[in-house]
Amino acid sequence: MRRLVTIEDRSSEWPVAAIGNAWSRRYYGGSFHLFDAPASLPAISLVFVQSRDGNTGADNPADLGGGPTDKYLIYEGLSRVAGDGVMAGAATVGKSVLFNITHRELIALRRDLGLPRHPAQIVLSEEGNIDLSVRLFSQPHIPVFLLAGRQCVAKHSRDVRERPWITMIPTNGDLTTTVTKLRQEHGIARISCVGGRTVATTLVDAGLVRDLYLTTSAIDAGEPDTPWYAGDKRPELSVIVRKREDTPDRPIVFEHLAIGRPRD
Repeated sequence: MRRLVTIEDRSSEWPVAAIGNAWSRRYYGGSFHLFDAPASLPAISLVFVQSRDGNTGADNPADLGGGPTDKYLIYEGLSRVAGDGVMAGAATVGKSVLFNITHRELIALRRDLGLPRHPAQIVLSEEGNIDLSVRLFSQPHIPVFLLAGRQCVAKHSRDVRERPWITMIPTNGDLTTTVTKLRQEHGIARISCVGGRTVATTLVDAGLVRDLYLTTSAIDAGEPDTPWYAGDKRPELSVIVRKREDTPDRPIVFEHLAIGRPRD
């Protein structure tokens, strides 16, 4: 894993809080920034790695070229270390997936932030194409929230009742009300959304996302024409922080981007 060096820092223009410890500041090149949660909604951040040609779709995300720095420092680390929950769509949840913090220094930072060892697992599924026997749904000590469309409710209500650590919240076609329940009834104030692009687009179009943590690799890869946003109204992005991996050999670029402008 390589250090990141700062290319541009406009964090003073934004209402963000700084977090970190000695280890994370050394490798990230300073403090990591977070938006505060709104009064009634959770603060939702998107996390993506894309290839140099802008693709985010791949059978194996490692093929996109983010490398160890993106995986351990950003994706499994700082982007979720302060999160109450990690959200993904049903297609992102594989047999062995558990959205967690893995590096011991970031585990320590999460503890210092007063948070439980594991973030809640949040799965958004409209059609219910999920397997409740996979790892994510099978850890009784880790709460799971299943944001379920009508088909998902019909398929899995009975099985969920047998798993008290899983809470099903019907979406009823209203994602804003659904995530409001996560905040107000379950205390989920900060969510790291890790994919995929369909879920990300839905959240952006609903006005529920404030920022994006985006890593761009130095290689062309991935499924063609799979940018992180798949909708018709691509949001305006503003740089909060831009960094580059400290290596001459195909460095990644990391950007913390706000949806909108500072005055918004």
